[in-house]
Amino acid sequence: MTVLFVADICGKVGRQAASFIIKSLKEEHNIDYVIANIENAAGGFGVTPEMSRKAFGYGINVQTSGNHIWDRYEIIQYIQKEPRLLRPNNYPSGVPGNGTYLDIVGDKKVATINVMGRAFLKDIDCPFESAFKAVERLRSETKIIIVDMHAEATAEKQAMLYYLDGKISALIGTHTHVQTADETITEKGTAFISDVGMTGPHDSVIGMEKDPSLARFLTGMPKRMSTASGDIKLSGVLLKIDDSSGICESIERLKIDFDPGNLPVSNNHEE
Repeated sequence: MTVLFVADICGKVGRQAASFIIKSLKEEHNIDYVIANIENAAGGFGVTPEMSRKAFGYGINVQTSGNHIWDRYEIIQYIQKEPRLLRPNNYPSGVPGNGTYLDIVGDKKVATINVMGRAFLKDIDCPFESAFKAVERLRSETKIIIVDMHAEATAEKQAMLYYLDGKISALIGTHTHVQTADETITEKGTAFISDVGMTGPHDSVIGMEKDPSLARFLTGMPKRMSTASGDIKLSGVLLKIDDSSGICESIERLKIDFDPGNLPVSNNHEE
């Protein structure tokens, strides 16, 4: 199975890049399954139900998230009805939505788990315990399991890799919007990258306009933040996974330039 993991989609230009590039990548690489982190799709803060629905039209099979999932209030009702939009699995019981999704692709099954770290983020339930229990449950259904660990600290992501090593196909780090160059596959066959990066404007401060971002650091005062618009790229990784064993055979980083000028628009593309 070939899986594409699309890095955090940020703002309108990130949605535009995803809407055009994912389809061409699926054709070029014969991709079977697409996972995308979408928690920053709405101007860098959260995602709306309409945006999530349209994103499935880009060719995305399941959407993951993180600490910004609740930034748009209207997502609460939507996430209760849409199991393909995940929130971190380690939110306490009773929180709307799900943190795992088991899908059928032809005669194969693929599972996605979304967890969030606690270092420098909300002090929610233990991501290690939550992930382990989810993996143990899902391995009775499939050995193809991809984990999106949305976390600030590289150490926490690396620790999770070794905690789940050999039990999952890949651990993909999200949240920092800066793609790392440490992609690897362990001896037990689990692929890893500390952070897959960002799909959106790279001439920015992690997707946001530079001047207000800089002013926040210089003054400590709140500033109105907006997504930037320059140097748009789709970031992600391609995973080749053995169907029977769940072992990842290769992981390839992607960073693809996107120019929104003079491109055709269809119903499944962002204007």
